[in-house]
Amino acid sequence: MKPTLFTNINIFDGSGKALYPGEVRVCGNSIDAVTEGGQHVDRYDVNVVDGRGMTLMPGMVEAHAHLSWPSSVERVINTMKLPAEEHLLVTAQNARVILDYGFTSAYSAGSLGERFEVALRDMINAGHLAGPRLRASSLEKGFDGVLGVPATHDLVRNRDVDELRNYVHAMAAQTIDSIKFVLNDAFAPPGSQSLLYTEEAVQAIGEAARQDGVRLACHAQTADAIKQGLRAGFRCIFHCTHADEEALDMLEAKRGEVFTTPAAGLLYARAYEAEAFAIGEGLRKASIADLEVFQALCPEMKKRGIRVLPGGDYGFPYNPVGRNARDLSLFVDLFGYSPTEALVAATKLGGELMEMPLGCVKPGYLADLLLVDGDPTEDVTILQDKARIPAVMKDGRFHRGPAG
Repeated sequence: MKPTLFTNINIFDGSGKALYPGEVRVCGNSIDAVTEGGQHVDRYDVNVVDGRGMTLMPGMVEAHAHLSWPSSVERVINTMKLPAEEHLLVTAQNARVILDYGFTSAYSAGSLGERFEVALRDMINAGHLAGPRLRASSLEKGFDGVLGVPATHDLVRNRDVDELRNYVHAMAAQTIDSIKFVLNDAFAPPGSQSLLYTEEAVQAIGEAARQDGVRLACHAQTADAIKQGLRAGFRCIFHCTHADEEALDMLEAKRGEVFTTPAAGLLYARAYEAEAFAIGEGLRKASIADLEVFQALCPEMKKRGIRVLPGGDYGFPYNPVGRNARDLSLFVDLFGYSPTEALVAATKLGGELMEMPLGCVKPGYLADLLLVDGDPTEDVTILQDKARIPAVMKDGRFHRGPAG
């Protein structure tokens, strides 16, 4: 395959540097040359893509992905319970949808089928299905009141410590990348401890995961759950809604090791758009209150160097897959981020989360790239419009190519 040369472009390279004119050459599955200003890349035997003044930027990373949550912008499904065969096909459809919208990588925050994402990841990696780079996850159990966990998912059984260790080892044997644990009851009052696992159990989970080289993620809204996950070596602390000063100090101390996502998209949808889906007034008001909490919390976390990433729990019928880029707008409009800071969180920091050379337009990085009609460093809302992303490249190949 000939190298691809992007010319007549403005480059957002993921570092936070201001947009600059330049050229980018892709050879194989990686970027091998980037120039700035009037400098040109060698044009010998290349396929030239004229960007017509558009922005070239890294593909985005969805940091809180639920591809097996059934709903997408193409197909809203007002249930979470589907026959396994249909559920797996819908999961594959959602993988293609999220790639269509410029998310070339996804870090899973749990799957409703234990092997769904392992099979999907392997099919994508082999080139048989369209989808993002995927860090596949399982979900040990849900929590009382969760919307539509399938019958095959044991949300009520409390495994003892040895059974939890064995569960981690079994997931590692299935080549799971990350295991999700729900550490606190999601519907408990903010002041309640509501821990679903003992300290001994969570420490055993952490020890088993380190033995097998498996990453751990947790749903942790309360301060006690956040601290419990951090003490056990969990890498992704999802939500972090009610972090107290001690929890913030612990997050800051591990800022080079951990990642957080506030799930802004889910909160916004529940607060303002979910009336037609029977979301009660109590949950609506709680979501508004949580958004207000994050308006103070996210700037403080950013100031402390804690890595806060866009990732909005997409896949519910009122918050479908494909709407993921709205998280960037919420980071700007509600959480005090500049458009450039939100883009860095969705690209460079996302690459760090994925533990791959992703998220930057630099030589040696994987060629996951977007052509964007406009300047997202001025207006991140354009990334919500698929028509404004005329080209999506993943691994050096166009998933959607530029016209002509």
